[in-house]
Amino acid sequence: MRITRTGGARGRRAAALTTSVLTASALLLTACSSDSDSDASESDGKIVLKVADYGQFGYKEAGLFEKYQQLHPNIEVKEETTANEQDYYPKLLQQLNSGSGLGDVVGVEVARIKEVVDTQADKFVDLKDSIDTSQWVDWKAKQATSKDGQVIGAGTDIGPMSLCYRRDLFEKAGLPTDREEVAKAVAGGWEDYIQLGEQYKAKAPEGTYFMDSASAMFNGVVSSSESQYYDADGKAIYKDSPAVQKGWDLAAEAADKKLSQGLPQFQDPWKAALRKGTVATVVCPAWMSLQIENYSGNDFAGKWDITRAPGATAANWGGSFLTVPKSGKHVKEATELVKWLTAPEQQAAVFKAVGVFPSNQGAYTLDDVKNAKLEYFNNAPVGQIYAEEAKSIPVAVLGPKDGVIKDTISTQINNMEQRGTKPDKAWDAAVETIDKAIG
Repeated sequence: MRITRTGGARGRRAAALTTSVLTASALLLTACSSDSDSDASESDGKIVLKVADYGQFGYKEAGLFEKYQQLHPNIEVKEETTANEQDYYPKLLQQLNSGSGLGDVVGVEVARIKEVVDTQADKFVDLKDSIDTSQWVDWKAKQATSKDGQVIGAGTDIGPMSLCYRRDLFEKAGLPTDREEVAKAVAGGWEDYIQLGEQYKAKAPEGTYFMDSASAMFNGVVSSSESQYYDADGKAIYKDSPAVQKGWDLAAEAADKKLSQGLPQFQDPWKAALRKGTVATVVCPAWMSLQIENYSGNDFAGKWDITRAPGATAANWGGSFLTVPKSGKHVKEATELVKWLTAPEQQAAVFKAVGVFPSNQGAYTLDDVKNAKLEYFNNAPVGQIYAEEAKSIPVAVLGPKDGVIKDTISTQINNMEQRGTKPDKAWDAAVETIDKAIG
């Protein structure tokens, strides 16, 4: 897996970027832990900085830790990685509450950042005087900023959404295959996406479905709106949110019309469907293309393509931050490491290595980003596509339990698809579960 985040997994692979084409093997990497002495603050006279994160941030694969140590001979960087973010975050909260066991640098996932900013900001170094927040896309910087102006996290990656589609299946169904023509077909928004799905179904190759999961489409709809699950005062508004209602109605329509194969993403049936080639479209945050390539395999190389997401407003799914706990023994050195890792050149290097798209806008003008193409996806110019999408992502209001709400609703959408649960009953079940979870 590329990386495991709340609400879904991101495909992990080894990657190589030539001057203009991003290619990758189908190698799935496993997460690794650091050596048992990772808690030591000094080793052989060197300052040891522990970077605690989850899944795969790409720093090791890009050779950045090794490079930083060459630039700073007095510093040794050790990465302590937890494979699954859902295991990582509870442990992080325990460490924050106890004040011990924390890394010198700590990763925080975007679905958690609001809760951390609201409840734990005093335990982190304010980075606003150490990093240039204007370098980041505006909405990314605001996600890690407290009400009193503290910036507790430096942005790593983002997940601007595109649309991945099978050119060969579209051609067989009589749909346009050129990425610009497909973008025009869904330019009016997610309603156009549903209409395109109906056209696909009318002439669909036997055994194939227009989309993998209506819950993925739901996430795309909601994530492209400023108002999602909470309001600016921290009140849960998901029951009355226009974006949530729109996403739910479209998902129910997709389930009713059998436009979706009804497969929860990242689970084995979903992986098998990609391998068998039964899915024509997947809502694609930047990291998703790598997951598709891993599981679709060589048989479908060049048959996939990528175009812009439906509508004029893009969505974001995924992304993380690097933070510096105040309790660390080497706060100054840790802050400098965070500043360096999130600078344009290093974010471009990570994109080149593992396909994680930068949040630092300065990286978008560098060759490794602006000229990047995915060979597997018919040489789609992903550097340009994702950079353009990132510009139109709204500054969304985040809430402390966004992930819980989204995952619960997604489960009920899956029930509509797989079990035929009626929309009203599915919604009532989602509300009951969410209200119990968020209090």
